[in-house]
Amino acid sequence: MNLAYAMGAVPSGGGGGMGGLGAFLPLILMFGVFYFLLIHPQRKKQKQHQQMLTELKRGDQIITAGPIHATIEGLTDTVVKVKIADNVLIDIPRSAIAAKIGAPEPKG
Repeated sequence: MNLAYAMGAVPSGGGGGMGGLGAFLPLILMFGVFYFLLIHPQRKKQKQHQQMLTELKRGDQIITAGPIHATIEGLTDTVVKVKIADNVLIDIPRSAIAAKIGAPEPKG
């Protein structure tokens, strides 16, 4: 018996016609899994955070990325003036707001 013949290449005989697509199918499936487990939830969370930032109004209680608990006293497109204590106002960028924590404080 010839050893070289036994180790020869497998003959290709039209095995279903998948060819190149069959090689990329696992890669495509892995991308699909990563999209639905990682990318899609992150985009959804980012969209909700952006909506929360656009809906902020005077009197809302917030937590900054610091984390500092504060009440909004004034708003512009990029800067928010917040009250962190009696007679203490600071300016922070809108992007530094992590969450809205409650309804406006009652006045009076």
